[in-house]
Amino acid sequence: MNLEEHAGKGLLAKAGLRVPQGRLVTDKEGATEAARAFGTVAVKAQVAAGKRGKAGGIRIAATPDEAAAAADAILGMTIGGLPVERLLVEEGVAIESEFYAAVLNDPLSKGPLVLFSTAGGMDVEEIAAEQPASMRRHPVDIRKGFDEGDARAMLDGAGLGAEAVGALVPALAKLYEAYRANDAELVEVNPLVLTKDGQAVALDCKLTVDDGAMGRQEGLKDLGVPEPMTDLERRGAELGFRYIELEGDIGLLANGAGLTMTTMDAVRHHGGRPANFLEIGGESYTKATPALGLVLSNPGVKGLLVNFCGAFARTDVMVAGVLDALDALKPDLPIAFSVHGTGEKEAVAMIEERLGVTPHPSMDDAVKAIVEATR
Repeated sequence: MNLEEHAGKGLLAKAGLRVPQGRLVTDKEGATEAARAFGTVAVKAQVAAGKRGKAGGIRIAATPDEAAAAADAILGMTIGGLPVERLLVEEGVAIESEFYAAVLNDPLSKGPLVLFSTAGGMDVEEIAAEQPASMRRHPVDIRKGFDEGDARAMLDGAGLGAEAVGALVPALAKLYEAYRANDAELVEVNPLVLTKDGQAVALDCKLTVDDGAMGRQEGLKDLGVPEPMTDLERRGAELGFRYIELEGDIGLLANGAGLTMTTMDAVRHHGGRPANFLEIGGESYTKATPALGLVLSNPGVKGLLVNFCGAFARTDVMVAGVLDALDALKPDLPIAFSVHGTGEKEAVAMIEERLGVTPHPSMDDAVKAIVEATR
């Protein structure tokens, strides 16, 4: 679940991190009033998307009239596929220096990872490419957490000076606390600035909460914003599927999220382009027809790959559902099957009897066949 900047900053403030004063507004009149109260302000589009500044969604206004003009220009924009319907108008901050700081879920260390760089204001990709030596990493042992001692050790040797370190150390510890307390997958502040009076202030915030933690984070549900959906993705959600529309031409049916992602990777590896992610699992016997209908509703689909691997769920039961769906929908396109695991012998016989084709001996063989058939 993604949070807009104003909501994320509220959680940072709750953890003790300093953020600028700001107002959430929906029109130029609100922006004008905020500028009268704060003086020079930053007028910022509120969408859960990156690169707002590069898109023109963040503007500095020195007067109320400039704030009104900035609001007029930003409201109604589309950034990252999201319409801008509200703005955060924040007080200006006297910046001495800018830094990058984040805490995220790290698959390599299998735990939280604290990041810090002196190259604040740049995209993290640019930092990694242009100034890799500036990025400091601290994998966190969740049994011990991350405290000011860890933060101080992380900044040691960075050449920041005692005043900067004195402000940044507690800020990094509080950033980790915001991550931990809210079951976040990512909390990123870019830039985290040191002001001319020696305060560490979060000028921006990107915060993503783990969807699986919503049972523990009831208070955050109303703060999140839904991800933009295509018409097919919306239809999939109504059917109870986790469906993601992609730009390829090979439709996929596989059981389980892990196998589906592996299948997508294999399609790309062999030169093809998957048209969708669709997690169907062992429910394919009863939901195969609406699932297949969803996949085939994408007009770009030129071929279908069915990849089932059975453990507890039997592949013959899943295949029976898909065969019934094919009978009902009668698609006119190439289809490749890969079926392995529990019930494999019965599933293969069923496909041969009803379709007159034999499943491929391996997933790679099936992928190669459908990639070639759709070229």
